[in-house]
Amino acid sequence: MSPTTTTADQPEPAAPARDLPADAPAAVRIHHVHKSFGQTRPVLEDITLDIRPGEFVCLLGASGCGKSTLLSLVAGLDRPTSGHIELGGGRPALMFQEHALFPWLTAGKNIELALRLRGVPKAGRRAEAERLLELVRLGGAYRKRVHELSGGMRQRVALARALAQDSQLLLMDEPFAALDAITRDVLHEELTRIWSRTSLSVLFVTHNVREAVRLGQRVVLLSSRPGRVARQWTVGLPQPRRIEDPAVADLSVEITEELRREIRRHGKH
Repeated sequence: MSPTTTTADQPEPAAPARDLPADAPAAVRIHHVHKSFGQTRPVLEDITLDIRPGEFVCLLGASGCGKSTLLSLVAGLDRPTSGHIELGGGRPALMFQEHALFPWLTAGKNIELALRLRGVPKAGRRAEAERLLELVRLGGAYRKRVHELSGGMRQRVALARALAQDSQLLLMDEPFAALDAITRDVLHEELTRIWSRTSLSVLFVTHNVREAVRLGQRVVLLSSRPGRVARQWTVGLPQPRRIEDPAVADLSVEITEELRREIRRHGKH
């Protein structure tokens, strides 16, 4: 199956989510969202985007186009200037580029903190933290301190902590950008594996085109400021994918050319 493309004016619906009814409410509905911070020109302008239950969507664009701002709005960390955002499954979990683990706590205790905030009884937290560490392939790391973990291991713990929130929506803001290429590729595999085993919806922000095609069922390109939905691609390639796969490379070239056009268009304004 080859990837397909759509324009912002004619979005193509993504495939229904795995093991969920076709008429299930959207995980996220973003309706005509604008965001300004007092400048003459808004950061985001008229963003309308639906993410279906269980869908993996990658949000792509040049630096400063408003990707992280949009993620913050969906997370509830800020409010749109106008428009509104509807969440279908409660408060989302959020994972940043920096792991943001508490260094005075062990890996397991960092996860248990999220479980405590969720209301999990103390008696069950240790077992659940260890289960989540196993899920991210860090079994046996419960007692390890943050300084004993590599960068990739820290991001695995951060992912386990995000999963501990038991949200149906996971927001990821360039979580692998600071990692070396091999570690990043391994974590791509792990994230795909975990996503495929759950009903998670994922909104993943990146500036890396190949990463977006490697991971996403859909790639959404934002224009340069103000950020608008410029174009969308439904990635009709089966998982698991490899970043060096020819079909991934071919679609990455197409998206990169569109991204370059957006950057050039922005430079003329």
